[in-house]
Amino acid sequence: MSFGDEYEGGSGRGRGGRGGTGRTRTRLPENEAADAYGDGFGDGFGGPARRPPRTSRSLVTVVGVVVLLIAAIAFANRQGDGDSDGTAKAPREGAAPTAATGTKPVTGKNGTIPAGFAQDEQGAQSAAANYAVALGSAGMFQQQSRHAIVRAVHDPAVADGLLADLDKAYSPAFLKKVGLNEDGTTPPGLTFVSRTMPVGTQLIEMNGSTATVEVWCTGLVGMAGETSTKPVTQNWFTITQKLKWVGGDWKIQSSTQEEGPTPVNGDDRASTADEIAEAVAGYGGFTYAR
Repeated sequence: MSFGDEYEGGSGRGRGGRGGTGRTRTRLPENEAADAYGDGFGDGFGGPARRPPRTSRSLVTVVGVVVLLIAAIAFANRQGDGDSDGTAKAPREGAAPTAATGTKPVTGKNGTIPAGFAQDEQGAQSAAANYAVALGSAGMFQQQSRHAIVRAVHDPAVADGLLADLDKAYSPAFLKKVGLNEDGTTPPGLTFVSRTMPVGTQLIEMNGSTATVEVWCTGLVGMAGETSTKPVTQNWFTITQKLKWVGGDWKIQSSTQEEGPTPVNGDDRASTADEIAEAVAGYGGFTYAR
């Protein structure tokens, strides 16, 4: 399947509060076809900072899909249905409290990414949350850091194929379209923002060395600066990661993404570009622990 093909997915589990049918239809960017996203790409990323929810997709959804759905497309036919005797499925209602487990976060690191998660439900959820943060970071827009991130969080058996696809997706034309230089660097006087913040996690299925985890996220993406024509905007999405225990840690085998659940927009005053740039430079991220 090429990047220009349509990918249709969705769990079909009918999650409460999410609405819709659980289907995602996404068109991924071609290496040589700037029109793969259509006009909706420019509308979602370069339009007004305040807009009605669930209209055109913003870049954070596009970037998330580029990062995550390519993995699903590349390896969908290689994955089994995950069902086997002895597989434990997490009950859908009342199974996991929303409060933190109290388990301390990991102390290990794989480069800049937390590592050394426990081989249990809590460890799988913590790994999925931290991996969502890494895959939604600005580092994904430059080849060297992108390769380091992808190799750190993915099963080595799928990493090489995914990287080849991602290098095509993050083409000079695509990077230019989001306001970056062709090598992924940020033009002078501007601050590129790409952050993913997990709101919560849910274990869907676990079978010893494999796990499926959903991560509900909000994200920020855009360009901060006086000359920016692509203001920083927010979006909400849910990532589903299929994890495998590899080499003493959880690693991603494949990932998919769908829009929402999305809360109603508040009446907060939109900050200036300088305020956003200062916040990005001044506020660091976290290690997430379930």
